[in-house]
Amino acid sequence: MPVFEYKALSKATGKTIQGVIDADNAATARRKLREQDLYPTYLSEGSESGAPGTAIPGAGRMARGRVSVRDIAMMTRQLSVLLHAGMPVVEALNAMIDQTSKQRLRTVIFEVREKVNSGRSLGDSLGEHPRVFSSLYVNMVRAGESSGALEQVLIRLADILERQARLQAQIFSTLAYPAFMGCFAFAIVVFLMTVIVPRITKLFQKQGGDLPGLTKALISVSDFIGHWWFLIIGAVFLVFAIWRFWVSREEGRLSWDRKKLRFPLYGSLHQKLASARFTRTLGIMLQSGLTMLPALEVVNTVIDNKYILSRMDEVKAGVRRGRDLAQPLKETGLFPPMMIHMIELGQRSGELEGMLVQVADTFDEDVRLTIDAIVALIEPAIIIVMGMFVGTLVLAILLPIFKMSTNVGGGH
Repeated sequence: MPVFEYKALSKATGKTIQGVIDADNAATARRKLREQDLYPTYLSEGSESGAPGTAIPGAGRMARGRVSVRDIAMMTRQLSVLLHAGMPVVEALNAMIDQTSKQRLRTVIFEVREKVNSGRSLGDSLGEHPRVFSSLYVNMVRAGESSGALEQVLIRLADILERQARLQAQIFSTLAYPAFMGCFAFAIVVFLMTVIVPRITKLFQKQGGDLPGLTKALISVSDFIGHWWFLIIGAVFLVFAIWRFWVSREEGRLSWDRKKLRFPLYGSLHQKLASARFTRTLGIMLQSGLTMLPALEVVNTVIDNKYILSRMDEVKAGVRRGRDLAQPLKETGLFPPMMIHMIELGQRSGELEGMLVQVADTFDEDVRLTIDAIVALIEPAIIIVMGMFVGTLVLAILLPIFKMSTNVGGGH
């Protein structure tokens, strides 16, 4: 059913009230508001399902917009606080609607509240919005509801999401500077090759004579870029389109994800990120009351590497046969030895859940240090490459000047 955001004047107080209401159409929404002694001054439709908008200006505005990880984390923590204070779920969701400023998230919470109010569980209601709430989120809420520890589960979820948001922000801020340097260096190279070099080489060509090989090569490259730049851009886009088509197919994505694990530096980083996500998700699911096999099923939904995912069937089959988790994971050869040893230790000590979370914390810190190391290598590499290019450019320009000077000197 469509959901409408409204602003209305209250007959009792004369104040402007804003909120959301569900109705089949705009006319029904207005009628419902008037029945509550509210006189609408603004009405806008927004449906998570993407229902077509009405003729009202701004219709569908609520359905657009992005819900960030930080927004979900804040909502989750606020909801856990309200439930911990003894507030029923429906009333807590009502309070969340008033507190949430992001329109799309506000609409989603409203629809979740309506489904919970009609008798559905909170986890099932959240599961109908997969673009906002991940499989991990939904399954953890379901586990919290079944175990009677929903408040604690929501607190854990908020911690996970806040950590994820911090890591994303840290990665972005760390890579922003070298990315800017790379783009700036590329722009300088293009400018020099298409503007500066042609003007200088015209002087040499007017002088005549045989130019050094390096200068000829520079002129050829500059002419090629200047005349065939559209072919270069087209070739880049063509290669990218072919790559996208390849990875969109199952076998292509499987092969690409396998190759990613072998890339220098990035392969190690990708492995650590996958290991951190695996251990944290599994540890939290076990802490939430799930048994090993259902927890592994949830873990599969958060692994974004198809090759690792394809090997997880072997792990689940081993656990199903009664084997400990560590040995099937070791046999895949995809996870770091430290992770395997820590899991073995957790199994022997009976503290597997806490050990998994501890391993995830270790990998998260290792990822941060690895990114810092990669950035530390990228910056001097860009400077060295730019220095080599500028040095080659200067040498290619100076060589014919020296040659002409020598010829002039010899002529005298």
